[in-house]
Amino acid sequence: MAFLGVLVLKGFDGAIDNTGLVLILAASVFSGLVYVAIRRIGKSDKPIVIVNYFMFVGTVIGGVLSLFNWKNPEGNDWLLFLSLGIFGFFGQIFMTKAFQVAKTNLVAPLKYIEVIFTLTVGVLWFGDVYTIWSLLGILMIVGALVANVFVSKD
Repeated sequence: MAFLGVLVLKGFDGAIDNTGLVLILAASVFSGLVYVAIRRIGKSDKPIVIVNYFMFVGTVIGGVLSLFNWKNPEGNDWLLFLSLGIFGFFGQIFMTKAFQVAKTNLVAPLKYIEVIFTLTVGVLWFGDVYTIWSLLGILMIVGALVANVFVSKD
């Protein structure tokens, strides 16, 4: 159902390009692998250690991928980067701890509550407009993830 939601979202919304779709699908696969790895590590490492490695790998990969598209931050960009780093750090710490103490299939769907916040910020701050097909696709994706909690076996 979630993948059908992605197809509905892509198929009827011309604003989504194929490169972005491929990148987000790849990110979803890697995120899933990270969640499983964190759960597998369990409580043997502290969340700060896991987040430190995660941030290091993300910085290296992001740095390499941005080499040809780099633009120097200016003015207010530095404040935005600082807030991104602080909120991202604490978000990763709490998410890592949640994956360590609970089953992955129970925690992962709750992570997608961020979709609600993203939509709200997009509409209120940036004036984004969503089509009915976009909203239907998003609803299908989130619905499938939430249904996973109730349907999945222990």
